[in-house]
Amino acid sequence: MQKQVSLRETKQHGAVRFPFNIYPCTIPGDFPQVALHWQESMELIFVKRGAGLVQAGAVTHPAYMGDIFIFTPGTLHALRQTEGQYMEYENIIFDPELLGGAGDLCAEKYILPLQSGRLALNVHLTPDDLYYPQAANCLKEIEDANSSKLPGYELVIKSGLLRFLALLILHGKQQLPAETADTRRLKTVLQWISEHYAQKICVADAAEVCSFSSSHFMRWFRQMTGQSFIAFLNEYRLNTAAEALQTTDETVLTIASRCGFENLSYFNRIFKAHFGITPRDYRKR
Repeated sequence: MQKQVSLRETKQHGAVRFPFNIYPCTIPGDFPQVALHWQESMELIFVKRGAGLVQAGAVTHPAYMGDIFIFTPGTLHALRQTEGQYMEYENIIFDPELLGGAGDLCAEKYILPLQSGRLALNVHLTPDDLYYPQAANCLKEIEDANSSKLPGYELVIKSGLLRFLALLILHGKQQLPAETADTRRLKTVLQWISEHYAQKICVADAAEVCSFSSSHFMRWFRQMTGQSFIAFLNEYRLNTAAEALQTTDETVLTIASRCGFENLSYFNRIFKAHFGITPRDYRKR
């Protein structure tokens, strides 16, 4: 199971010399959602069963079995549960430099523009797309090679990723760059949240980061994330607390306090409402 991530992810995926990994995940089995974040690696979501919601930038897509989502480096994205549904998916993450290095023509024409945001790809593939069977076969070959790890499996993974990328470039329509003034502003706010979530903060504090009025900020933040600022802040605090319950021996009171919850009974109540169990039971599980 992949660890819950938030905001700018810095985790090393795979080995240093082969930065690639696959994480099987389930929402809400592993976590109720994957919070809005971005990273410098490239990420593919391959939905295996069920249904959910996938956000890319400011757009939220319904996700169904077989769908493939492509997040290029720096793209804000999140995964959420559809009420009453579950979603099983494979999270394929790799460093674009795995596909080509310095002095490589392909790296110059495709990989470097991908990393810098100058090359935008189609975000969402469905089984109805004409080139979907070829793209899905590339990912299945990658999955099988990663599972078996037979001699030469790294070459199979690398060639599969290159063929998948080639299909996206060949068949994709001209895409607008994922990075806009609004997404850059949102990243600034999200980073600010990660640095101040333990403190007592309010909408006016966050609005000041953007030089917005509070009312305009609340409308803008909901438009960009699909949530109110307070709901997002509480969710971030709860996810941080949940990770601390799993990875530290700190008391529930200490964790609640350092995650921005001043009242323990309120923390216990909102934690149970979010995760379905109490903090103590979550730790035992």
